Amino acid sequence: MIIVTGATGKLGRAITEELLTRVPAGQVGVSVRDPDRAQELAQRGVRVRQGDFADPDALRHAFEGATQVLVVSSGVLGEDGLRLHRTAFEAAWSAGAQRVLYTSHMAASEDSLFPPMRLHAATEALLRASGQPYTSLRNGFYADSARFLLGPAWTTGEVSAPQDGPVSWTTHADLAEAAAIILADEGRFDGPTPPLTAAHALDLAQIGELLSALTGHPTRRTVVPDDDFRALLVARGMPEDRIAVTMGLFHASRREEFAATDPTLTQLLNREPQPMRVVLEAQMNEKNPA
Repeated sequence: MIIVTGATGKLGRAITEELLTRVPAGQVGVSVRDPDRAQELAQRGVRVRQGDFADPDALRHAFEGATQVLVVSSGVLGEDGLRLHRTAFEAAWSAGAQRVLYTSHMAASEDSLFPPMRLHAATEALLRASGQPYTSLRNGFYADSARFLLGPAWTTGEVSAPQDGPVSWTTHADLAEAAAIILADEGRFDGPTPPLTAAHALDLAQIGELLSALTGHPTRRTVVPDDDFRALLVARGMPEDRIAVTMGLFHASRREEFAATDPTLTQLLNREPQPMRVVLEAQMNEKNPA
């Protein structure tokens, strides 16, 4: 049985849906904090059990009979996040899983300027040290994040942010499909995958150009000094830990930590990954429904 954690979240649910197109529902299980939110999956024959990364006993029950367990990153940073991931991995091995998969990131590195990348690197180190078979999905940067970085540019035409660098923006949908393909073909990758990225890396100025082409209005890229942008975030009431993550994103992208592209995702999907223009079109349609 293949178990997917976080199956009521955006990525976990998408992976589950893609997996159900490749393997029978009776071979798929999900571990979720609130089983009531996964009843539609249960009605389709998926095994739904309650699981929480902070509850080892519940996880062992949720993972019972697993051959593979896909651990979707908790999103919790620092030592707390690492502890949650360790609990999930140990529960999977205790349940007899032959392989653990983890949703990591293309830029996972212990010296990254972006805090989540340091957590991914530490989590991968846990898997590597275990001696157990594992696959670390080195996902590209989620394209939906560009919505936050663009801010009010849709209406003002001004992309105002600190200096950035190129990013391999990659959609949840493409990454979910790739994860399902890898799960359905057990052992296709052992250890970290190559970067699972879209075909092109774009900075905010280039995204602004795409935005201009879609809206028919000029877009201007304005570089805001780091200190000024930080002060703006403080004035908005953003917590300090989130400010550190936000500023770290710009610092890391400047260092081109997210600039790598690789053909692996294209090869897995047997098609080109969705380009950023398609992502922006979808966001524009959300703002202006027909």
